Amino acid sequence: MKKLLLLLLTAVAFLITIPLPAQDNPELQKMADADQSARMSSKIDWKILNREDSLRRKHILELIREGKVITARDHYNSGIVFQHGTDTLSSARAVFHFKKAIEMDSTLNRWWYAAAVDRDLMWRKKPQIYGTQFVGDKSGKLRRYDIDTTQVTDAERAYYRVESLKEQKAKERLMNLQPIQKFYVESGSFEKTVALIRSEYAKGDSAVYNVNEAALNTFGYSLLRENKTDEALEAFKLNTLLYPDAWNTYDSYGETLLKVNRKKEALENYRKSLELNPGNENARKALQNP
Repeated sequence: MKKLLLLLLTAVAFLITIPLPAQDNPELQKMADADQSARMSSKIDWKILNREDSLRRKHILELIREGKVITARDHYNSGIVFQHGTDTLSSARAVFHFKKAIEMDSTLNRWWYAAAVDRDLMWRKKPQIYGTQFVGDKSGKLRRYDIDTTQVTDAERAYYRVESLKEQKAKERLMNLQPIQKFYVESGSFEKTVALIRSEYAKGDSAVYNVNEAALNTFGYSLLRENKTDEALEAFKLNTLLYPDAWNTYDSYGETLLKVNRKKEALENYRKSLELNPGNENARKALQNP
């Protein structure tokens, strides 16, 4: 009995000495969330935001001195705040923290590290290397900031979830196209907007308006938010016709059909979406619970 008790006490003592994994710092998460949400507003007072950014960076420096930036998520959140600094000290810190974060946890979004490296180079008046940064020119158009294409391969860009050089050029073109929503608001006519979408789609690379699959999906959801369900349905259906190989078009159309209780049609679109993308859990759940 004494031997058993001794073994139990030894086991308890051993468990007590095992260090518990560090917990993510909630203060850092709160600051990172505030940093991002402040930039979601349609009307930003940059004077106020810059002051708030500065206070957040100052507080993180205090937490670092106190040894309270420990986990991968802590470093990740610190990088999110420091990336919006206005000097090379802040941009270098953003690079350090994002690098540390993905070294500790490779499942975190690696794109942030590539973007931080490019921003740091921009602050140092040097060309970026990944191609994440776009700036406005004198004409008001967006262009990819100067890039040294010899430093990073497209394979490395893919690892950091950055578009290839070819994809970046296509992205630059899309960023400078006019939004369909703008035409819809100015014309006040859904019928004219649909006609424009069809004509712009036919133009291909000569189009002036952005009528790619993602843009049309966004347009459809904007109609839903305005409770224009019939128009949203037509927009989503058009998207499936123009982009029949895009799984997300069927998913969005199916979701909207369910809202108006057109269940049979909804499930047909969910099946098509799942056929195109077997990893679409949203469609899978909808089909499992018809």
